[in-house]
Amino acid sequence: YPLSIAFIVVNEFCERFSYYGMKAVLTLYFISFLHWDENLSTAIYHAFSGLSYFTPVFGAIIADSWLGKFKTIIYLSIIYVIGHVVKSVGAVPIVGVSKKCDIHIQALSMVGLGLIAFGTGGIKPCVAAFGGDQFAEEHTHERSKFFSIFYLSINAGSLISTFVTPVLRGEKCCVWDVQCFGDDCYALAFGVPAALMVLALVVFISGSWMYKKNPPQGNILVEVGKCIWYHLKKEESDSGLHHLKREGGWTAPPEKFYQNRLITEIKMVGRVLFLYIPLPMFWALFDQQGSRWTLQATRMNADFGGFNIKPDQMQTLNPLLILIMIPIFDLGIYPLIKKCKINFTPLRKMTVGMVLAAVAFAVAGIVEVKVNETASPEPISRECYIQVLNLADNQVNVILQGTNIFPDPFSPFQNDHSGTINIMSKRSTISSPGIFLKAHQDFPKGHTHTQCIFSEAVYTILNDLKKKPEQGMAAVRFINALTEDVNVTVGNEEFYAGKNYGVSKYATVDRGSKQASVKRKLTRPHILSGFNVGLLDFGAAYTVVITGTDNLEEVARVNRTEDIPANSIHITWQIPQYLLMTAGEVMFSITGLEFSYSQAPTSMKSVLQAGWLLTVAFGNLIVIIVAKAAIVNAIHFPSQWVEFFLFAALLFVVSIIFAIMAYFYIYVDPADVDEEDEKEKPPNYEDIALNPATKQSK
Repeated sequence: YPLSIAFIVVNEFCERFSYYGMKAVLTLYFISFLHWDENLSTAIYHAFSGLSYFTPVFGAIIADSWLGKFKTIIYLSIIYVIGHVVKSVGAVPIVGVSKKCDIHIQALSMVGLGLIAFGTGGIKPCVAAFGGDQFAEEHTHERSKFFSIFYLSINAGSLISTFVTPVLRGEKCCVWDVQCFGDDCYALAFGVPAALMVLALVVFISGSWMYKKNPPQGNILVEVGKCIWYHLKKEESDSGLHHLKREGGWTAPPEKFYQNRLITEIKMVGRVLFLYIPLPMFWALFDQQGSRWTLQATRMNADFGGFNIKPDQMQTLNPLLILIMIPIFDLGIYPLIKKCKINFTPLRKMTVGMVLAAVAFAVAGIVEVKVNETASPEPISRECYIQVLNLADNQVNVILQGTNIFPDPFSPFQNDHSGTINIMSKRSTISSPGIFLKAHQDFPKGHTHTQCIFSEAVYTILNDLKKKPEQGMAAVRFINALTEDVNVTVGNEEFYAGKNYGVSKYATVDRGSKQASVKRKLTRPHILSGFNVGLLDFGAAYTVVITGTDNLEEVARVNRTEDIPANSIHITWQIPQYLLMTAGEVMFSITGLEFSYSQAPTSMKSVLQAGWLLTVAFGNLIVIIVAKAAIVNAIHFPSQWVEFFLFAALLFVVSIIFAIMAYFYIYVDPADVDEEDEKEKPPNYEDIALNPATKQSK
């Protein structure tokens, strides 16, 4: 291993720390600091991500055509650092407050993001290819190991930064609560990644004296354009750029000799790019770890014996498993397969990786089916959902005219979650010892209702909570049976419930055991002693009824019912799908990086790396199209698990297509092309090139 590899790997670790650390808090910066809405914040976030994977094309062209990889990395890293600095300055609280987050601050943020996208995208194909350049062609095994180490450094930087930067921003935790001028410190959260990018640049420059630096091969795009244009000209097709005649000596002009080689290189790159056509589908599934899988985690139980994890923190499983799996595959699985005399080629590895990703989504679909068992009711357009809550002192029987959805009597403070009717209005009959009530109730279709039964009346409440609380939160509301209005405080949320069975609105609170305090609106208001609400669990919704007091100072009787069941499937059931997806990534992504380098001619290594990265960009584009296209929204999948299985099936079909394409692919060694090129050169070629005056006599 060349010592120069250490500088390249450390540079990549710092750069990835910088990029992923900044992205970890970017959406919250848009929402909390710039006060954009969620839709605009999401759109800008994905636009930035997509741009970061489209700009590698420009970096590759600059590297292979003009500056070379070394200078391109240095110059674009400087632009990268400037972008971070601009982004950090735009997040300084004093600047933000003085300008009130006006158009100038937003423009500053967009300029910073644009520079970062151009910087990170520009150096992305160059660093990997530059690392591969440090190895001699005969050291292919060592070079393959380098790409594994290179990928390991990427995920190490990602893993650490996604934990660190939210703390620097000011995320409240048991130890730290960082603040700048009394607010969240986005300037520090962006400033530390900027410092890491400066460190990455310094480390890379420090190893410059030992790097192997291949010179640029000229303007590749111009040469390719000339070559294609030449062959399109019909009047010159007879001679052809690749027909070199040797009649009594080499009569073809020297420049056509080079164009002949260019044709060979274009064919090499074209064959590889053709193989890349199915690959975006893998990334379309892979990138949903941060969207669909995270949303799935919000509907699962994340309690680990007193320690709760956030749904989006499950994403850290991917880089963590990468760090574990890379040594397992390189030192265990691949050598074992080789000993079994199995020719496990790079394209076969990539095919298996795609299949594993498809299986991961199938497993996610199975988990989704189980998660849906605790889902809140979603009545269709011609239905409404009725929940009955018995607040009387005795059992009650409820009969809705023409239905038999409540066959059993309700005990006091018992509710029911299975009453779906498909008609707009019903006559209710409620009976129990001492109670016989009839009421004609209107139930607007497409909504969820709570029918509260008291000893003297029946009230129907239109629920303002239409689905499960998001982000693993819990929802709670209060019914006040006292004869005076009350304000109830739970954590930072305050609820108002009027007297004589007034109902507050639902509000979401963090999961946990909660205490509540109550203020009654008397002539001389005073605080009643707090009472225990109990455990408000992940994804559940509760109704707490304040039924009475023993004296003026205490709420003595409180009853609680569960309106929407809590998440019962534990979040650890997501681990198998993350294991499968990460194993697929190791076999697909790392192998693809090395394959892109090994099959590229010397003059186009960065260009082909950029082509590989473009598959990631198009994969993100597929997700955006699927999520936003009106025709897809009109299909209305009955449940998320259907979409998971659909994506799994699509990738499985694509993997079969890719396997067929890979079967007919013939591996090429660029070194053989160079060697053949040298053999075909005429002995006097250099003399002809140096002294055109002797060309005719020769």
